[in-house]
Amino acid sequence: MDVVYSHVCGLDVHKKNVVACIMTPKGKEIRTFETMTDDLILLMDWIKGAGCTHVAMESTGAYWKPIYNLLELEGIETLVVNAQHIKNVPGRKTDVKDAEWIAGLLRHGLLKGSFIPKREQRELRELIRYRRSLIEERAREVSRIQKVLEGANIKLSTVVSNVLGKSGRAMIEALISGETNPDNLSELAKRKLKSKKEALKRALNGLVGNHQKLMLSAQLRHIDYLDEEIGRLDKEIKRRMLPFENDLTLLDTIPGVARRTAETIAAEIGVNMDQFPSAAHLCSWAGLCPGQNESAGKRLSGKTRKGNKKLRSTLVEAARAAARTKETYLSSQYHRIAARRGSNRAAIAVAHSILSMVYYILKRKQPYIELGPTYYEERKRNTIIKQSIRKLESLGVTVSIDSTAS
Repeated sequence: MDVVYSHVCGLDVHKKNVVACIMTPKGKEIRTFETMTDDLILLMDWIKGAGCTHVAMESTGAYWKPIYNLLELEGIETLVVNAQHIKNVPGRKTDVKDAEWIAGLLRHGLLKGSFIPKREQRELRELIRYRRSLIEERAREVSRIQKVLEGANIKLSTVVSNVLGKSGRAMIEALISGETNPDNLSELAKRKLKSKKEALKRALNGLVGNHQKLMLSAQLRHIDYLDEEIGRLDKEIKRRMLPFENDLTLLDTIPGVARRTAETIAAEIGVNMDQFPSAAHLCSWAGLCPGQNESAGKRLSGKTRKGNKKLRSTLVEAARAAARTKETYLSSQYHRIAARRGSNRAAIAVAHSILSMVYYILKRKQPYIELGPTYYEERKRNTIIKQSIRKLESLGVTVSIDSTAS
């Protein structure tokens, strides 16, 4: 087998130590280092001293990050590889053999590194992922408030769509302060809820004790804290996104894609599409393509592979939002597929379409062009006519075609 890289290093990374194997034309050398910063600097010096041009390691947990940071500073090309792609032969599993195996694969050019963005983008991605975690935690805390209210026989959520809206928040705070009269509580309703005062009186007639007041008070404080932290992160993310404002504006033209969705997409894949050969490669990397599983001429389960989970979930949310839009191609696509394949498959298909659109929008720096809800039907006009005729004839209906109608 041909040698592609003459000076390489394979790393088997763990929490407390890292086993390194250097392969050069002179031979191979294996050493073990601890993972403290001083020890990793010694590892860098050893790798540079051997003249290694390429380093490869598994993407195990978060343990690869400190090593990758140092290798990035040294300018050494580093491949972080999916662990499934470099499994060793069963029965020959040790840390030393793993490092040697990785180095051997790298030396012959048999490894393909994962997409690792630049440090600035990695930090932006970390901020946006953390903000999403706080938003999800806030949603869970709101659910906990609803459970406490239900336990106190307060049926506020049956009348109010947003329990923590201005009216709902005012009523909950009044309950905490000791107000139990449903008439007084219903007077706190604002705007549209004023027409629901009678329903509110019945919903607010419950048994709120000291325990419920304590729980609700703590939960509101937690939500206020989360709101403050989310606001701080929003400001910091907006500041870091200033160089990409034009790209975010272009992404915002896609139905279902709002500001936060556009920020997540930009942080996860970047705005430079040169790292992806095509839109199909990008969708495959994100885990939005059906898998290939064929054996003995039979097509087996082709469920989507595991890709970037954060990007995938964001795009699925955008797909479901696009499905609720009116007179758009994406909405038409969702309902057409959902009718025969189900809503989940339809959401994945629309998410795939959105990501393909993102690729071309960022590649060409052009806004989204709406195709219209009938684009698919017009494109497949003849096929749809033939299918409809066959279906009618199978039901015993005689169909005649007027050739002038077109």
